[in-house]
Amino acid sequence: MTPRSRGARPGAGCALSLLLLAVLGTAPAAPSTAQSMPAAGPGQQPIPKLTARVTDLTGTLTAEQQTQLEQKLAAFESAKGSQLAVLIVPTTQPEDIAQYSIRIFDEWKLGRKSVDDGALLLIAKNDRRVRIEPARGLEGVLTDAMCNRIIEETIRPAFRQGNFYGGIDAALEQMMRLIQGEPLPPPDRGWHPGERSHGGGPLPIVLFAVLAGSVVLRGIFGRTLGSALTGAGAGLLVFLAGYALALALLAAAGAFLFTLLAGLSRGSGWSSYPRGGGLGGGWGGFGGGGFGGGGLGGGGFSGGGGVSSGGGASGSW
Repeated sequence: MTPRSRGARPGAGCALSLLLLAVLGTAPAAPSTAQSMPAAGPGQQPIPKLTARVTDLTGTLTAEQQTQLEQKLAAFESAKGSQLAVLIVPTTQPEDIAQYSIRIFDEWKLGRKSVDDGALLLIAKNDRRVRIEPARGLEGVLTDAMCNRIIEETIRPAFRQGNFYGGIDAALEQMMRLIQGEPLPPPDRGWHPGERSHGGGPLPIVLFAVLAGSVVLRGIFGRTLGSALTGAGAGLLVFLAGYALALALLAAAGAFLFTLLAGLSRGSGWSSYPRGGGLGGGWGGFGGGGFGGGGLGGGGFSGGGGVSSGGGASGSW
């Protein structure tokens, strides 16, 4: 019996179904929103998943404005090590903005672990409320009085004029200027755990292992089903690595097509991949333009383990 003829065995369909369910079954429960929302308790607003330094759930900022703020905060983190983030929500009601801010900080963990040098700028647009929440390591510079001053003198006048981007940008500039003068440990110049892979993380190794395993899968299940299993496995691993479902599906499709087309160009069965380098050329193209160099790692972001000080200030406009 040739390897191709084994592809119809009943266990293969079951295995494929399980893998596809594993990938698709872990999708966010509310696909219509941009961020995954963890379940909230009674009387509480949900906490958006941290995927970027600037999260706008109200559509207040343009894409260009978000990008500019994101780049500014990323550059500051790279130079100083401190993590700052902006969150704009419609409302925190019925919860007070201060309590909601603490819950956000507990979930996001902005700032480096044990350094606690993170800060959150939270805006509840419909409530016309704003809060600055510093981590413990910054309460000496982002004091309650200083946070209140930034809100009163910078954020409030700009927001009253409808200039949300200008107010946020100016407030962040003041916060960064204060933090810059604080003697904090230098940033780690190596790979940051808060940044999902930019080509140097474990993702390329994982995907390479999946594609290498496609040799075995195609030999056992045949070209078509083996390629499908390879794609499902790649998508599952990418999703479990913390990437968005859309990117996981892209990885699944890419791995499936790579395996399938490689088989069409070289035949089928075990002979589809020549010994000693058959995967090398294909993977090189995959990594260079697909998943390496920013393909999957462009926007991932997470906190570093910081803890809120419980201080800060709230205000309105």
